[in-house]
Amino acid sequence: MKFSPALISGRLVRRYKRFLADVVLDSGEAITCAVPNTGSMMGLTDPDSRVWLSTSDNPKRKYRHTLEIVEADGGLVGVNTGLPNKLAEEAIRARMIGDLADYADLKREQKYGQKSRIDILLGDPERGLAYVEVKNVHFMRTPGLAEFPDTVTARGARHLDEMADMVRAGHRAVMVYVVQRGDCETFSLCHDMDPAYCAAFDRATACGVEAFAVQCQISPEEITPVRTIRILE
Repeated sequence: MKFSPALISGRLVRRYKRFLADVVLDSGEAITCAVPNTGSMMGLTDPDSRVWLSTSDNPKRKYRHTLEIVEADGGLVGVNTGLPNKLAEEAIRARMIGDLADYADLKREQKYGQKSRIDILLGDPERGLAYVEVKNVHFMRTPGLAEFPDTVTARGARHLDEMADMVRAGHRAVMVYVVQRGDCETFSLCHDMDPAYCAAFDRATACGVEAFAVQCQISPEEITPVRTIRILE
């Protein structure tokens, strides 16, 4: 996924109210930008961190700029949680995620369950339906180990239970964790941050929900899914 127009860079002043950040651009201009991330972004909000922003010309937007990438731990980390669905689709079409590319149809944001939307719904006359739920991952405490979640996510636990319901109904269900950083070799659930989510994951996988973690390479020009990485138990 290439960034167009090109990202602009600056230095982070602070993130606040969860969805806002103050940044000083390389030009010296001080701006407020949108932060499309509901998580804690632990380890990614240090003042003076180098950041990259996208720019919109939409006159209806309150903030023209959106935080996309943060420099941390000697590398670049993607923080926009609106991108992983597209990245997961790219990984599927590139045949990185099992046999998901063999399904005939791919639809995004389809209603299912009680009050949810599945990120990707795959369909095929012979294979049936596969429900694909996508999560963004950018949390790293131990070098080389990506973790999810970085905060409590009751919504995420509900999604896992609904995915398990799809398996019980005779369909296929797949969790895809998109790791928006290139310095992680393995992936693990973060039990101390959200034990309820981890318990829901255990219930779901016991029912037959599959799980994959996809690593991305990050640059100011593009974010590219490159491979699956091992999920630790």
